[in-house]
Amino acid sequence: MAEKLMKYSEACKQFDPVLGLETHVELSTTTKLFCPAEVHFGGEPNSQLTPVSLGLPGSLPVLNKTAVDYAIKLGLALHCEINEWSQFSRKNYFYPDMPRDYQISQYDKPTNGNGYLDVELEDGTVFRVPIERAHIEDDAGKNTHVGGADGRIEGADHSLVDYNRAGVPLIEIVTKPIEGAGDRAPEIAGAYMRAIRDIVRALNISHARMEQGNMRADVNVSLRRSPSDPFGTRSETKNVNSFRGIEKTVQYEIRRQAQILSEGGEILQETRHWDESQQATAGGRLKSDADDYRYFPDPDLVMLHITPEHIEEMRAQMPEMPRERRNRLKAEWGLNDTQMRDILNVDALDLIEDTVKAGASAAGARKWWLGELSREANAKGISLEELNITPADVAEVEKLIADGKLNDKLAKQTVVGVLAGEGTPSEVVAKHGYKVVSDDGLIDKAVDEAFAANPDVVEKLKSGNMKPMGVIIGAVMKATRGQADAKAVTKVVMGKLKG
Repeated sequence: MAEKLMKYSEACKQFDPVLGLETHVELSTTTKLFCPAEVHFGGEPNSQLTPVSLGLPGSLPVLNKTAVDYAIKLGLALHCEINEWSQFSRKNYFYPDMPRDYQISQYDKPTNGNGYLDVELEDGTVFRVPIERAHIEDDAGKNTHVGGADGRIEGADHSLVDYNRAGVPLIEIVTKPIEGAGDRAPEIAGAYMRAIRDIVRALNISHARMEQGNMRADVNVSLRRSPSDPFGTRSETKNVNSFRGIEKTVQYEIRRQAQILSEGGEILQETRHWDESQQATAGGRLKSDADDYRYFPDPDLVMLHITPEHIEEMRAQMPEMPRERRNRLKAEWGLNDTQMRDILNVDALDLIEDTVKAGASAAGARKWWLGELSREANAKGISLEELNITPADVAEVEKLIADGKLNDKLAKQTVVGVLAGEGTPSEVVAKHGYKVVSDDGLIDKAVDEAFAANPDVVEKLKSGNMKPMGVIIGAVMKATRGQADAKAVTKVVMGKLKG
């Protein structure tokens, strides 16, 4: 039965929403956090295991140094205080995907604490999100429910567990309560998550592929009547793995909770789940407090000591951060805010920059990735980077155009060939014999034939009406199978009209 929901605009008039986001980022290390088992997505189930990742008796964890370095870099990017001493604790809970029956995490002594992230919204407004902590922990395995609808546990007759993910290093980024968001709360949540994605990719510490579970968020929402009131009871929607899903979760929970509170009801402190098919959250279990996890220091791991010298070593390796990079490229490429947003919305910034580095102009690179290639990706339901074409390929096509070896039509046909797996642009051109016809004799003949077939158009052109020029040029292009040089055709046409 569908839940009653208040209109979003009315909910935001009556209540002040407060958000909290717990973002889990899988690190792209080659091995797990506490053992040498390899880490790669899509492996045969239960093939990436050691006694440590299975939690077998007598096995002992050994900390992955690269994961710690990645955590320090992320802490620096989030303007966090990097703690000289941090500690791993056991977080006790009993799920089938947790082979040890506890998670190794950080509790009261995290590696990173007390930071912030400034996120830029659609209209250019900058909103500061306060960060409570960014701590290191290992991931659980993955449950697959069989027999239920859409892989959900409801209606399933049995479940399978893949422990390949168990022990994969994570950083969990926990915000402080996000206040003052108002009716822009969903937009702020989405912008924050996109900013985190961009940062971890820039740092090269995570693939951040939400559809693969590399990055996901627990979304906390509570309402109160006024910003001066105490925080309300929160719900926590677990493991939302898309930007739109996060935005919709925030909006739905605001509407759901507002309706309950307006009727005098109480909000349960519970976990919930975002159901994409229903476009709604669904109740799970009552939410545990920290005391319920019985945290205590892991006796198998000593405290982690990070020296100031090591922090400075990591700081020296920091790349340009995404926001600064966007502003620099926007200025270098001569783009306005709308044009840059269009690039970001289709996740094409890296591809366009790499295409420019390969020799294309910024305008040419943007034309291809936001035009033909974006339409192709949308038609196939995949990302731009999954297309069978590289920035170097696009730059080569642009060079062939600039050298007069391809016109726009032939260039598009060449790109189609590259996407189809026929080889590089030069190989596709050679295979199909694509060649711009610039022979004045052939073009002259084709123009004469077009004039003879369209005498009424010729009369309009001679009288100064240039609107039907496309009819003549189109006829010439058809006669030359699209291979005529458009500039040469126009020159011949204009010459004959003056003669």
